[in-house]
Amino acid sequence: MRYLVYLLLFVLIAFGVWPYYAIFRLDSALSQEDTTELAKLVDLPAIRHNFKTRVAAGADQLLPPIDPKSTMGWIRQNLERLGDSALEQAITVPWVRDTLRQSVAEATHQNPPYLLSGIDFAFFESYNRFLIRIGDLGHNPTHVRLSLEWSDAKIPEWKITDIIR
Repeated sequence: MRYLVYLLLFVLIAFGVWPYYAIFRLDSALSQEDTTELAKLVDLPAIRHNFKTRVAAGADQLLPPIDPKSTMGWIRQNLERLGDSALEQAITVPWVRDTLRQSVAEATHQNPPYLLSGIDFAFFESYNRFLIRIGDLGHNPTHVRLSLEWSDAKIPEWKITDIIR
């Protein structure tokens, strides 16, 4: 019975350390010019979806959803279509790299920027979501959300699913 408790404790500690290891891998990938390693740690469709959700929330305030046959409804539909295309062109792995590097450089005033030195807060939001804050809370920080995702591998991986600047 005691060994079972030790095994459970070990598993819990390993699970708690796992996203911090992903941050270490992310720091290493950000320091490289080649984006191959970083691409393995990023879920671009999720980042685009989250950006689209935030843009749509802003569009709801600016252009309320009304009759699609009206002029305002037509403008809203075109903005939504253009938004998808623009997000696919703008949000890429190099964009993720550059955004995170810029956030760390602003927070630490280092060149080259090291992610580990720019992190002010990193902890679980839930069992499958982990939040990283780059920079001090009162000084326009960048929030990076990691989510535990199942990919083609047999084990899940922590991947960037949202960046909020």
